Amino acid sequence: MKKGIALILTAALLLTGCSGSSASAGTQENTDAAQGEAAVTETETASADAAEKTDSQEPATAEANEAEAEAPQEEPAAASDTLVLYFSRTGEQYVVGVIDKGNTAIVAEMIAEQTGADMFEILPADDHYPMTYEALTEVAKQEQNENARPEYSGTLPDLSKYSTIFIGAPVWWGDWPMIMYTVFENNDFSGKTLIPFSTHEGSGLSGFDKKLEGACPNSTIGNGLAIQGNDAQNNQEKARESVSSWLAELGF
Repeated sequence: MKKGIALILTAALLLTGCSGSSASAGTQENTDAAQGEAAVTETETASADAAEKTDSQEPATAEANEAEAEAPQEEPAAASDTLVLYFSRTGEQYVVGVIDKGNTAIVAEMIAEQTGADMFEILPADDHYPMTYEALTEVAKQEQNENARPEYSGTLPDLSKYSTIFIGAPVWWGDWPMIMYTVFENNDFSGKTLIPFSTHEGSGLSGFDKKLEGACPNSTIGNGLAIQGNDAQNNQEKARESVSSWLAELGF
């Protein structure tokens, strides 16, 4: 009898052990499955987030491209059809004393600033002009008496690009400096509108317009302007106002 009971107990223990192992294995399997599902869900979520970010970026990029396409494009700067051509001197000048920027150069810059014109300065190939006033007047008078044609340095811009050319210089003995006649005779100003301007200390325009017409008969000569050198140096507001009024009358 005791032996039979012992066998029954042993069998019960064996069953209980198998059942515990199965439950443990089942629990582990469920845990692994849950972790696997969580990993899949996390991957799917990350993919969805990435897709959502990509989708959200695409319209922004498209909008940026569209905005860029619609933005007004800057037009290239148009080439000027106006030129300021001038001769100017530094050194000792009547009334204003010693200057490091010529009177005519100052007026030329004012004209170019207000018209958007290109600029070209006439420079002597052999700058033999004295820096003292009295000596300069003597050389200028000698050149005029000899009807000299001093050479200038370099080559003028392509004049075919310009329809209007402002031409300026200081008045020397009631006339253009002789170097300017070299410019007039060595270049083709035909068909251009030439507008003279002078700097002076009492001579005014000094017939610059009539002399220019004689030197360039196939050009149209516009109304000129005379600015005192002392104003160009020491009263630039007044000089600028004169330039502005003159340009307005000319249609600039």
